[in-house]
Amino acid sequence: MSTIQPVRGTHDLIGEDQRRYAHVVSTARHHAGLYGFEEWATPIFEDTRVFSRSLGDTSDVVSKEMYSFSDRDGESLTLRPEGTAAICRALVTNGLTQSLPQKVFYAGPMFRYERPQKGRYRQFHQIGAELLGAAEPLADVEAIALGYQILTALGVADDVTLELNTLGDTASREAWRAALVSYFSGYKDKLSEDSLIRLEKNPLRILDSKDANDRALVANAPMMEEHLTPDAKAFWLDLRQTLDGFGIAYQINTSIVRGLDYYNHTTFEFVTRKLGSQGTVMAGGRYDGLVQQMGGPEVPSIGWAAGVERLSMLLEAAPAVPQSVVIVPVGAPDNAAVFKILQSLRQQGVRVEIGYKGSLRKRMERAGKQNASHVLFLGEDELARGAFRVKTMASGQEQEVSHDRLLSDAKAVFAASGDTSL
Repeated sequence: MSTIQPVRGTHDLIGEDQRRYAHVVSTARHHAGLYGFEEWATPIFEDTRVFSRSLGDTSDVVSKEMYSFSDRDGESLTLRPEGTAAICRALVTNGLTQSLPQKVFYAGPMFRYERPQKGRYRQFHQIGAELLGAAEPLADVEAIALGYQILTALGVADDVTLELNTLGDTASREAWRAALVSYFSGYKDKLSEDSLIRLEKNPLRILDSKDANDRALVANAPMMEEHLTPDAKAFWLDLRQTLDGFGIAYQINTSIVRGLDYYNHTTFEFVTRKLGSQGTVMAGGRYDGLVQQMGGPEVPSIGWAAGVERLSMLLEAAPAVPQSVVIVPVGAPDNAAVFKILQSLRQQGVRVEIGYKGSLRKRMERAGKQNASHVLFLGEDELARGAFRVKTMASGQEQEVSHDRLLSDAKAVFAASGDTSL
């Protein structure tokens, strides 16, 4: 056994794990397409400024969790810890800020130096959706509705709850920030070291602290709703009324501020109790100033990201191993003729494998382990006659099929012999 193991906090996706992963991503990709979202793919590493500017230097991601390094030219690069900032960078650098709105779906690996545990890895995978260039609450609701539809399609919607909050507009946040500074300044002797730093730079981040003493102080801190401007109140009301109109249930959770600094107005999380402390499976919010931080104009935007590993864990069952037709050569048939048939079946859309070697009994045993739906026997006599035996594994029944029919209508052949999924 190899002594070289996966790096701590990473994992291989093989077998059932890979099937679960692929099912989550393909389901999300399909439903995002129904909502008009186009898939983008950005580099796995970016200029460090893409994340340090957008996420905030007081956020845990920037201060503790980013994988940053200098390349041979001395440039500071960072493995992407999340997808939104990279999408906004791509919008600007590809000159797309004049072609709004843009509806973007993405999927891929992210990297954070975190304490590994069930549902939390240092290399993890996310799906995400970003609606760039829409300022209306309806856009927020459509983004949330897409997330809810994906969760429904995966069969996990009944296990999650949508929690909702508002961070208000710029004026609301400034008033709230002043109130928080005044409040927490009276408890400097009780704040954690991290929160003392945040008090000077971004007091809203104290609300996201995991420190027990901080949490006790946060419970009595000033509320955002007390400082909302009339415009922010109208946005917040419109959002909830539109969600009601869509029939999407939610709970208000005033503690949701998210861990990144770029959010305003809407913040939300889909959470479950089934995964314990890793119960947030999808989360996001509105970020109207992030594109501007990338050197573009102000582009009102809303988006979310979801952890593929966590969603995979919620699936009731892994997708089944796909069934195949297995070709079993009998005797020593002409390899070129066998390969021609093999490729013809694949070109017709039939999943086909071949037993390479071994006795007939061993090849049949192997076909069973390959979850074969059918076995196609190809021997010298069958090739000479132009007629082949097809065995349906579930029933054990056999039928004879002509060469011409097999090469012209293979799906019908295998469906007629008991498998309608081909």
